[in-house]
Amino acid sequence: MKKALLTLSALALCMAAGSALAKEYKELRFGVDPSYAPFESKAPDGSLIGFDIDLGNAICAELKVKCKWVESDFDGMIPGLKANKFDGVISSMTVTPAREKVIDFSNELFSGPTSFVFKKGSGLSEATESLKGKTVGYEQGTIQEAYAKAVLDKAGVKTQAYQNQDQVYADLVSGRLDASIQDMLQAELGFLKSPQGADFEVSKQVDSDMLPAKIAIGIAKGNKDLKTLLDKGIKALHDDGTYAAIQKKHFGDLNLYSGQ
Repeated sequence: MKKALLTLSALALCMAAGSALAKEYKELRFGVDPSYAPFESKAPDGSLIGFDIDLGNAICAELKVKCKWVESDFDGMIPGLKANKFDGVISSMTVTPAREKVIDFSNELFSGPTSFVFKKGSGLSEATESLKGKTVGYEQGTIQEAYAKAVLDKAGVKTQAYQNQDQVYADLVSGRLDASIQDMLQAELGFLKSPQGADFEVSKQVDSDMLPAKIAIGIAKGNKDLKTLLDKGIKALHDDGTYAAIQKKHFGDLNLYSGQ
């Protein structure tokens, strides 16, 4: 009987420890690359703004924890998670089989297809053949990088890597690039609406199994407590209408949430 009581006591302690672990987050540190308007960028005063930023802050508010944003180049996001530099990545990170081997993800934040950007009247398109011999830029660490290396390079397209999206667009505007490849909405609502993007256009969606659309919060492998917590926060945003309000603020009547 004494042994049974001890076993029950141990079980109670384990359950209490598990409960405490699930609630231990007083602060959530999110990695972000603020070069991807309208999802994440910097205002003139240096503050972080964008759809992802508003969603992250709203999730923290729902969970009653403090939000801390940690800036990083995109290709440093997964190494940063592994090194515990931040708890999660909210930076338009697409869920891919390759990434799922090394990190875990929350439920969907939103979805976004991929497209090219090039000068109006250039004669280029999303068709790989039209880009043969041309130079296409991409941001390091993105799904577009994997596509560029696996598909574009082999098709005779010259490709160029950049640390962030701002650098990609700078070389596109200067003429050092013929095209860039990135998230379609980011190009349409970020770059094309800026003064420097006035002479450019976005291609149709690039269809490839290498370019999935689901975007979520990246978290360290095996961190089930944080995934549960973040999924709870995301669900609350939908349930109370906060998600819809943030989406309308940034995209009007456009719906980015696929519900998958």
